[in-house]
Amino acid sequence: MNKRQLSDTIMSTRICFIRHGETDWNLARRIQGQTDIPLNETGHAQALAMACNAARYEFAAVYSSDLSRAYDTAKMVAAKRGIEVKKLQQLRERHFGIFQGITADEAAQRNPEVYEHYRGRVPGYDFETGESLLIFADRVKAAVELMVGQHSGQTVAAVCHAGVLDILYRKATGRPLDTPRDFVIPNCALNWFRFETRDGDAPGWHLEAWDDRDHLAGVLLESAE
Repeated sequence: MNKRQLSDTIMSTRICFIRHGETDWNLARRIQGQTDIPLNETGHAQALAMACNAARYEFAAVYSSDLSRAYDTAKMVAAKRGIEVKKLQQLRERHFGIFQGITADEAAQRNPEVYEHYRGRVPGYDFETGESLLIFADRVKAAVELMVGQHSGQTVAAVCHAGVLDILYRKATGRPLDTPRDFVIPNCALNWFRFETRDGDAPGWHLEAWDDRDHLAGVLLESAE
């Protein structure tokens, strides 16, 4: 193989992104953000069912947000491979500032002007003490590039949050940040992405499969982040 052929070599890395199991705040439709809410009983059952499904894949590593609802989900996947979970803070949910811990209805009543920013997905708005969509998207992109850099040509799993998956889906399919979400993000579904790199360039993003949840029954389809 000559130098020209080496420079044209495309390396493909596959990442299975998984939303954590259900929490009580999901059921109450409270905006969790970076509040560390644990899995509930259903969430543990979802995570176990998902891990059994995911066990058929050869993951070189399992990554997770450092929030407990994601980390506890990831541990079930990693246990099937006999490996340790690698915590990655960049996989955390978006920080929703003054809206963390309240429902969308409460947000609309308490601060209707800010709620319109929330509902309208204004890319530059940060909820006063939180994170804008633009900053959040950059953080998710950095997480992807870190994992691809560490596992070029391999397959890995990453347990994260609805907001992270929202960014991933939009980036891979060319959807703008400020358009309404028109796709579901169920707890503990498997979502497959392929990232292709050539000669050290930034990876190209490709969505391979979305919403594999054959292992789940009666799953909560949509809930607050």
